[in-house]
Amino acid sequence: VYQVFESVAKKYDVMNDSMTLGIHRVWKDILMHKMNPSPGTLLLDVAGGTGDIAFRFINYVRSVRERQLQRKLRHHQNLSWQEISESYQEDKSKPLGDSQVVVCDINKEMLKVGKQKAQHLGYSEGLSWVLGNAEELPFDDDMFDVYTIAFGIRNVTRIDLALQEAYRVLKPGGRFLCLEFSHVSNPLLSRLYDLYSFQVIPVLGEVIAGDWKSYQYLVESIRRFPPQEELKAMIEDAGFFKVDYQNLNSGIVAIHSGFKL
Repeated sequence: VYQVFESVAKKYDVMNDSMTLGIHRVWKDILMHKMNPSPGTLLLDVAGGTGDIAFRFINYVRSVRERQLQRKLRHHQNLSWQEISESYQEDKSKPLGDSQVVVCDINKEMLKVGKQKAQHLGYSEGLSWVLGNAEELPFDDDMFDVYTIAFGIRNVTRIDLALQEAYRVLKPGGRFLCLEFSHVSNPLLSRLYDLYSFQVIPVLGEVIAGDWKSYQYLVESIRRFPPQEELKAMIEDAGFFKVDYQNLNSGIVAIHSGFKL
């Protein structure tokens, strides 16, 4: 698995767009809206090497902060110009309101691509990058408000260990969110999806990334991944409560959610 992601890191974003026709962006936006983070949230994004979830998190929190400031100013019509100016300065100095996102990935190449993207897009504040294994996270207990893993959990060797680690590093009241390819419920769509996955995706991998084998592996890993109800049971076994899932596009992907209470 490490070799696969090392070899596809540079073309990872382009391939995601090609394989999903860009829909992966919408799925990640839906994940962020489901999370609905507020300023001050501490997020751990595991297997998030290219920064897609981290950048969305920063954008989301920034916009919440801006709306909060505008509401505050509207409710205080009698503020002096100086007080309004001070409010803006405070917001500028803390656009994330103490929010932080830590991106943790086992793969150095993926982290390198993510850091380059962050630099290019101008993300620096409230963002850190850590090399680490989902099955043995390099963090203390009860540290994070939210744990996300998007299109990463099917590539860990022991899903049960990764879920236990997610539970360990979350604060009581913290939330687990997992976005992953899943099992399609509609039989006709399932057949078309199989055809596309096995006949088209490896070809795209060869043409765009020069790597047939890695994308053949990715397709096979999706098929081997536990279906929705089975993963739900595994998340509950790890200790999470209020576990549920939302199918997107008839179950091509699903968002699983749970809380540490």
